[in-house]
Amino acid sequence: MTDDPAISPPLEVTAAPSTRFGELPYGPTMTRLLEPMHGAFLRVNRWVALPVLRAGLGPVFSTPLTGSLMILRTTGRKSGARREIPLGYAIADGNVYCIAGFGPETQWFKNILANPEVEVVLPLGAISGTAEEVTDPAEWARAFRILMTSMGIVGRATSGDVRGVPEDRLREMGAGLPLVRIRPTGIGSGPADPGGLMWVPMQVGTTVLTLWLGAKAFRLLGRLVRR
Repeated sequence: MTDDPAISPPLEVTAAPSTRFGELPYGPTMTRLLEPMHGAFLRVNRWVALPVLRAGLGPVFSTPLTGSLMILRTTGRKSGARREIPLGYAIADGNVYCIAGFGPETQWFKNILANPEVEVVLPLGAISGTAEEVTDPAEWARAFRILMTSMGIVGRATSGDVRGVPEDRLREMGAGLPLVRIRPTGIGSGPADPGGLMWVPMQVGTTVLTLWLGAKAFRLLGRLVRR
């Protein structure tokens, strides 16, 4: 959501119906799993991905194999409260691109339709921006290919290998999945900025390292004294 022979592309990309998420290009097997996957993603996002990214550890988990994660901050269309969701992303032509993997019913996508002003927390910084769905066919094809390729295993498992695929086939592979462009408009607040949480793992790491080095030095001093 690499060119590894152990990872097989989806057997089908023809849209299959899902009672909740509508027509998505995942084939019948994955479509049947969408509901439990959605619940699992919500729990993993809340208890694992968001805390890790808020703590500024995004660079540690960003690799060409698994892709990179950002935090997208939207405004709840009903509550008006700030909402956060971790998403795979790509940067192209000065914009940030992401995709609504559960189709038009994806909650964060509905939020940006109501209020397109968002904030994006990248691994090494944050921006504010305006989000909008990509409708231009040429831009969509270029950005979809870049995004799915950058998402590594997740992109390959979701849509298959998009490299070298003709544009008409590419549109079939991404049918029903809104692609979103975020145009930067300013600077946002990231984990290392005032109020962020990056200081927590940094201080914990520094403390652990200091204690470890202190213990090593103490043991070395004890050996010297016993001599």
